Amino acid sequence: MEKIRAAITGVHGWVPDYVLTNEQLEKMVDTTDEWITTRTGIKERRILREKGLGSSDMGAKAVEGLLKKTGIKPEEIDLLICPTVTPDYAFPATANIISYKTGLTNAWSFDINAACSGFIFSLKTAIQFIENGTYKKVIVVGSEKMSMVTDYTDRANCILFGDAAAAILLEPTTEETGIMDSIMRVDGSGLKYLLQKGGGSVKPASRETVDQGEHFMYQEGQAVFKVAVIGMADISVEIMERNNLKSEDIAWLVPHQANLRIIDATARRMGLKKEQVMVNIERYGNTTSATIPLCLWEWESQLKKGDNLILSAFGSGFTWGAIWVKWAYNNK
Repeated sequence: MEKIRAAITGVHGWVPDYVLTNEQLEKMVDTTDEWITTRTGIKERRILREKGLGSSDMGAKAVEGLLKKTGIKPEEIDLLICPTVTPDYAFPATANIISYKTGLTNAWSFDINAACSGFIFSLKTAIQFIENGTYKKVIVVGSEKMSMVTDYTDRANCILFGDAAAAILLEPTTEETGIMDSIMRVDGSGLKYLLQKGGGSVKPASRETVDQGEHFMYQEGQAVFKVAVIGMADISVEIMERNNLKSEDIAWLVPHQANLRIIDATARRMGLKKEQVMVNIERYGNTTSATIPLCLWEWESQLKKGDNLILSAFGSGFTWGAIWVKWAYNNK
């Protein structure tokens, strides 16, 4: 029997119109364009400003674009998974709302919360349904309204994050393409370094949690940076070594866009040139679970069937991982 793999057969992204530049942030907090660019590589980020809109609205835009591009009817989709840390509501799942807004009447859906590793964790989950023959068409859509958990008086963190959504379609293939291998890791001891303190069952929303700003993201940047540099680089090299892949075999590293220095360190450990690395952090900042599919969307026209891609991410939790993808199609 031929081996069935899950292949990415389409990708689409969506970003809000409003651009928040470093120059604008200079007027909001004590910072400079030079300081931000040197430490992060970010020049601007997109913000969803319209009232009453949330992650599901951006996710729905990405899914609608994906369906139109691939010629797939909404009712053909079997499953939708939405990695997000900025759901529309505590419940129901944002994935359910996206499915409703896009007419996925035959799909079931659920969210995954793995922070910045959310997309690769969701991709790892989604491929099981393809590989075991349960489903034929699965969508993973990362959608994040990070501006809702960003304190714009916090000069260290407000410079980092933006809003965006991006979706991929997975379908079965018997060719030597698709998701070839993956490694996922977690370490819950990282909780204290990166979290949203208020609003959960440990610290329910109250006047006190609101007054203390505990519904915004809390991050100890230096501690997270040190672990992220090691984690992303090590896991990326590990998946290469496990599959006997050399640097010259890799067409693209598709890294989570958290910090340009982390991306550069990962590429160096893998022995890759800058020309082999997808980087768009300068225009979008860190959009958490949307960063990796957003890169795939922007670079889709440059990808060729058979290209080896390494997707790599590190996030709160701590969570981290890497996926080896052999690209399944030439740009149409």
